[in-house]
Formats: sequence, structure tokens, C-alpha cells
Amino acid sequence: MPVALLPQLAQALAVSVEDLIGTATQPARRGPAPKLQQVERIQRLPKAQQRFVMQMIDTVLQQAAR
Repeated sequence: MPVALLPQLAQALAVSVEDLIGTATQPARRGPAPKLQQVERIQRLPKAQQRFVMQMIDTVLQQAAR
């Protein structure tokens, strides 16, 4: 991976470049990341609501790709 893409990848993952390449001096956080917690919350929804959430996400992603 070209080094120039690291800042973009870090931003997309909502982490620092240092966290991404493993040079961060901060102690590791425990527990799931906030975005992972959201996915877990979605998984606990009834199937119909899960489908609705996924349709909304798909719609937003399609619009962003234009």
C-alpha cells in the first residue's frame, strides 16, 4: 500500500495513522469500537428493522458514489 494512502485509510476507519500502523503510544482501548457497537446493536434488532437499516445505508452509499 502506498504510504500516501495511509491518511485516507486512517480517516475512513476513524483512527490515527499511528494507530493504523501500530506505532501509537497510547494504551490499547478495551472493548469494541463505537462503530462496532452500532453494528452489534443493529444485529439485535428484529429482522425487519435490520433490513430497513441496511436499505437506508445502501441508499446513502449509492448516493455518495455518484
